[in-house]
Amino acid sequence: MTSSTTESQSVSTQANNYNLGGSPPVRVDPAEMDNKAKDKAGRKALNALTGPIRIELGIGRVMAFISAILAIAPYVALVEIGSILFTAQQTGGPIDGDALWGNVWLLLGSFLLRIVIYVFALSLTHFADVKFRSYLRTLMLDRLGRAPLAWFTAINSGRVRKAIQDDAAQIHTLIAHAPVEMTSAIVQPIALLVYAFYIDWRLGIVAILNIPVFVAAYAYMMRDMGEKTAEMDTRLAKVSATMVEFVSGISVVKAFGHVGRAHAQYQTAADEFGAFYLAWCEPMLKGNAIAITFISIPAMLLVNLGCGALLVNAGYVNPVQVLATTLIALLLPMAVMTVGMSTWAYQMAGGAALRIQETLDTPILEPPSVPQTPSSYDVAFHDVSFAYGDTVALEHIDLELKAGTVTALIGPSGSGKSTLATLVARFADPDAGSVTIGGVDIRDIDPDHLYRYVAFVLQDPQLIQATIYDNIVMGRPHATKEEVESAARAAYIHDEIAAFPKGYETVIGQDANVSGGQAQRIAIARALLIDAPILILDEATAATDPDSEAEIQQALNALVKDRTVLVIAHRLSAITGADQIVVLERGRIVAQGAHERILDNPHYQTLLAMNGMA
Repeated sequence: MTSSTTESQSVSTQANNYNLGGSPPVRVDPAEMDNKAKDKAGRKALNALTGPIRIELGIGRVMAFISAILAIAPYVALVEIGSILFTAQQTGGPIDGDALWGNVWLLLGSFLLRIVIYVFALSLTHFADVKFRSYLRTLMLDRLGRAPLAWFTAINSGRVRKAIQDDAAQIHTLIAHAPVEMTSAIVQPIALLVYAFYIDWRLGIVAILNIPVFVAAYAYMMRDMGEKTAEMDTRLAKVSATMVEFVSGISVVKAFGHVGRAHAQYQTAADEFGAFYLAWCEPMLKGNAIAITFISIPAMLLVNLGCGALLVNAGYVNPVQVLATTLIALLLPMAVMTVGMSTWAYQMAGGAALRIQETLDTPILEPPSVPQTPSSYDVAFHDVSFAYGDTVALEHIDLELKAGTVTALIGPSGSGKSTLATLVARFADPDAGSVTIGGVDIRDIDPDHLYRYVAFVLQDPQLIQATIYDNIVMGRPHATKEEVESAARAAYIHDEIAAFPKGYETVIGQDANVSGGQAQRIAIARALLIDAPILILDEATAATDPDSEAEIQQALNALVKDRTVLVIAHRLSAITGADQIVVLERGRIVAQGAHERILDNPHYQTLLAMNGMA
């Protein structure tokens, strides 16, 4: 077993250990949850996702706790220094230099030690965040690498991008900052308040006099925060989905002059989100302004210094104690606000975790327990049926493609041609029946080996933003330069690649853009290099101009030689010489045979008439 295979299996095992991508007994779509259930599910997903870094986060919290307790020491030293100076001033006696400098060093030392421990804790949680994101993206890519190709629609692809990039980054604050900052924000004020009450219980009460009003107002504003955050997340997802849909079809929309109508759904979703957000935040902002007034520095100083002066005049405390407890009181509001912000980050991260969990629950093509190897390259469909949800695409298909022959699939749009063809490449598995290669069910062929037997050239060639060379060798990364150039020549694209300033090192979409015909021939070169014995061609010349079509057809003639070919085309002139023609209508085979043998079939006659060949 290779190291890459072992690593992949290790990642999969870890995913199952943490329930990250295992198939749960019941999958619930977050879009179907109410906001309260979504908030709860998000917290549960978050706890599951952060399992691998729980130890690092725990250590970070312990270090933050120690740092927060150490925050008392500078105040103790400050009070002692003030008491030494105040006593000397009151009595007229000498200053105790040893005690004074001892407390100065205690203040500086404890302050620096606290900072060092706090920075260490933050560094640990930041390293945990880097580890978490790398681990999480590895899990997601491993899962998506085993997903059926049919799953990658425009909407799902947008959701994947959001999960891998945006949602993984959304959890950053929760992992890198919240454990340390929230622990410190809770422990430090409690420790300092205990010390304030130790100094004098009356000053302790004064220090927190403003806080209850602020907390009550803040708690009132934050009511139902989890549910509101979940609702906001849902509405943002709707805006994102409608935007992806609008942008995906923008070229068609602009061509037919329906921009206003086409973006109406996106505009409606954005307006609804704006209205919701304004209705939610406007009263909160007003309440927040009132609440903040009670814990503003002038208000805190007024209460603490005013009440402290009264207590000093009454002889209960001295000015040094009032100063110390006032400084403590000024830290309390910031601590409360830090807790509030960390809670918000936790709720936002819950929504992100739920979307990541969805990605990790993506359905996958299960590998066979005992992989089998085809003995020949005949392809057969045995009573195959397939549906997209409630829409039936194929019904009871029985079809055999002999090795080395060309089979043409024709039929009206929506008849199931592409679905039938892509089942051979296992874009999805049939709901009923089986597809076999050389008598072996493709579900019993290792998915990593299937594409050694099956290559495809689709209507959309799907080139990535990389060099032309990398695009060609994608299916066979260890091919030599001579083999790549030979495949490009056979695809009638070598001369055009060589004409680019960087030749095969030209980055598509960055150094140069390629035309539809050039992209299609690069995809053909890729298929030629793979040299798979079974080939699927889906409308390979449909979106090209006549000149490009001629060159592509020449390339295809080289590609199909001595292979088992399944070709889809609307232009019947290109497939009348096929070994067999299969006519599909509404997911069923309505005619089958060579061109001459099915000329009397009414469905085939209709298609011939539509193509001007009747």
